Amino acid sequence: MRSHYDFERMKGEKNPYIKNLKQPITIRLDKSTIAYFKSLAAELGMPYQNLINLYLRDCALNRKKLSLKWAS
Repeated sequence: MRSHYDFERMKGEKNPYIKNLKQPITIRLDKSTIAYFKSLAAELGMPYQNLINLYLRDCALNRKKLSLKWAS
């Protein structure tokens, strides 16, 4: 293993699959919901968008369904 690597001369290639990894979307959330995830993310030391993504991924993988009961 070398003691020094010269990255200046390295020919960088972008990941050709990067577009398949995540899809940007626009979503409207309540301010209190965003504040909750931001505070939780700060405690964990991670970006809040990643935390929301992890939570939604867990819901999707475990087929969690929300049960709503509308007041009449």
